[in-house]
Amino acid sequence: MVRRLAALLALLLLAACTGGGNGDGDGTPAASAPADVPGVIVVASGRDVTGKNGVRQQLIDAWNLREQRAGSHYRARLVELPGSADEQRSQLLGALQSRSAKYDVVNLDVTWVPEFASAGLIGALPEDLVDGDVIPSVAETARWDGKVYAAPFNSDVGLLYYRRDHLERANVERPDLRPGLTWKKLRKLIDTVEGRPVPGYSQGWTTQLAAYEGRTVNAVEAFASAVEDFALVDEEGHYTGTVEELTEGIAELRRRTETAYTLPDAVHSDEAASLSDFAEGRTAFLRHWPYVYPALHRTFTREQLGVVPLPGRAVLGGQNLAVTRESTRPGKAAELIRFLTGRQSERCLLDAGFAATRVSAYGDGVRCPAAAGAPSASPTGEGADRVPRDDDGRPAYARTILLPALRDAVHRPRTPLYGAFTQTFTAQLGPLLGDDPPGNEALAARLDEALRRALPD
Repeated sequence: MVRRLAALLALLLLAACTGGGNGDGDGTPAASAPADVPGVIVVASGRDVTGKNGVRQQLIDAWNLREQRAGSHYRARLVELPGSADEQRSQLLGALQSRSAKYDVVNLDVTWVPEFASAGLIGALPEDLVDGDVIPSVAETARWDGKVYAAPFNSDVGLLYYRRDHLERANVERPDLRPGLTWKKLRKLIDTVEGRPVPGYSQGWTTQLAAYEGRTVNAVEAFASAVEDFALVDEEGHYTGTVEELTEGIAELRRRTETAYTLPDAVHSDEAASLSDFAEGRTAFLRHWPYVYPALHRTFTREQLGVVPLPGRAVLGGQNLAVTRESTRPGKAAELIRFLTGRQSERCLLDAGFAATRVSAYGDGVRCPAAAGAPSASPTGEGADRVPRDDDGRPAYARTILLPALRDAVHRPRTPLYGAFTQTFTAQLGPLLGDDPPGNEALAARLDEALRRALPD
């Protein structure tokens, strides 16, 4: 168990940093693309959480092999950007605005698409790149101002992981939870677990509440659960919120972060820290993303670990592929994107641990070729695949838990000024998690004023 936990922590630290080595996989940081080489299509992306020579690189390799066999001189090269997601966004913005890097394809967080499109840094793509097979909620992230600017590559959604062994020790009759769990029921379960805690147990659940995007995500999930049709912005990205809506959202966030149920360290936690606390047994429940499903199963058996949709509304995440305006081969770059986001590729991404963007990946008619995405040794070298899988080889929870959660997920505000929004949102909600939190209405009034400045009409 100790060795497996050490491997898990190494993996989660890799994933939380989303840094990376260069496309050759030698582990050295690559902040910029190589010189423009005829026939080489450069793809800039954050680190692949499936590890060294992960599924993204395998798909690039598969496309290169196809081009070679067709007698084409084109090849694709993956450049992995170092740093956090915010740092990668700054790198991409700086590189594309200054034209200092020759990127043809960029892998963008779904919240960045409006910003990059409005700034003229990425070009419109063929409409059929986002067809009816793409999960509708996910397809919306590809469009801005009536055009397709990106193709969904891999998706993401908040999920609730839980320790079946903790629940069994507390004599919970059905430790295998089902979809439909509410926050009220969750709090009752936490009360039950705390009646008979395991050694090392501290508090009921944990999540990501540090002053970064994790706090924004958790807050949006609370706000969207409390306010019907929660949006905060209109279709053009202009602020439309009200103090009344914000007050309701803040009240729900306060309930979710009560000290009676939430691990105190959650207010300082990111993805890595919260996962570590859960894996070490300090909590019975964890809000996290799909990529930790295979990571956790390298430490726990399916009898010890479970996952259900997050109670209330869950935020949609993920990354989309776009062609830069500066690309000298936009047509071929779009062709590469079509391959990387196609049905077989999406099934490969699902099998490797990502949330696939296409409905067909969750069905029975599409398989991942053996050359890419097949389960194998873990990225940390821990051994053979331990992920529970269904009869068709998908992660066992994919059809019944992951796909419904993606369909029901909510968007963070879609605006070209998303960076200003999330910085404001995160900062203004900080006092709620402090030692002397203000009242809901007072905090809502301050948040409303700040958001009106950050997102002017």
